[in-house]
Amino acid sequence: MTALNEHAERFTLLRPLLFTIAYEILGSATESDDVLQDSYLRWSRVDLARVRDTKSYLAQLVTRQALNALRARAGRREDYVGPWLPEPLLLTDRDASADIVLAESVSMGMLVLLETLTPDERAVFVLREVFGFDYGEIGAAVGKSVVAVRQMAYRARRHVQARRRRFGPADAARTAEVTERFLTAAATGDLEGLLSMLAPDVTWTTDSGGKVIAMRPLEMTGAERVAAVLLALFGAFRSRPDVRIEPVDCNSEPAMAIYTGDHLEAVFLLEIVDGVVSHGYGIRNPDKLAAFGTPRTITRTDTAPR
Repeated sequence: MTALNEHAERFTLLRPLLFTIAYEILGSATESDDVLQDSYLRWSRVDLARVRDTKSYLAQLVTRQALNALRARAGRREDYVGPWLPEPLLLTDRDASADIVLAESVSMGMLVLLETLTPDERAVFVLREVFGFDYGEIGAAVGKSVVAVRQMAYRARRHVQARRRRFGPADAARTAEVTERFLTAAATGDLEGLLSMLAPDVTWTTDSGGKVIAMRPLEMTGAERVAAVLLALFGAFRSRPDVRIEPVDCNSEPAMAIYTGDHLEAVFLLEIVDGVVSHGYGIRNPDKLAAFGTPRTITRTDTAPR
């Protein structure tokens, strides 16, 4: 096997893991693809005889490139119009849905929470709490001492634990039932039925990036307020015969992809707790929907050679 082929084989075996790391640090599938492409170009020039642990080496490489991308977009975020949400991630049938840690880590609520950490804290939290890397490996990835990484991990863990929502094993049948009832109530204009599907303090956030017309307000709380806006929105959908709504597996949560013809207009994600919707997210920014049609495989495991 030539050196180039061996580089490609090792990287390909680890690609789902590396993509998952990049996505959890960036919250963007598009940027994660760019990070992996750049990381592979760097990896292809590495002397494999000096690589003691392929997984650790590539995880550190991808983390450094993801952090560079995260810092580079900081200025763009300051000029962003309206609420910012991560890119929705369409999952393949092969995703580790039974892995509760993985499912929580890519949920929209967790990704939004991770946005409140510094870039270094986010990378440390992801590598330690989700993927189980040791402090020395994480320190090499973020350019910090082991002592500094331990302190950062402690701060990030406390920050997340203080703000995280309850996330447990999902009853797939129950979740599917709630999602179907939610969609039916919204699509038929059933106010009472929709209210029964919403937690009293439900929140709804819409990310349009100022690029498309979105339902107003972009952030709202309370079942009656959310229900009224959703009914108006779905009422507009009913008046357009070319609109279709498809249920999808997105970020390990029930979601709906809304199309006009073949054009993806929006993705709605639902967080369901105790049989009701506790949080809803609507992604309308076309830039964040551009890569949605490509299903992704996420994982915390690897099959690469050491």
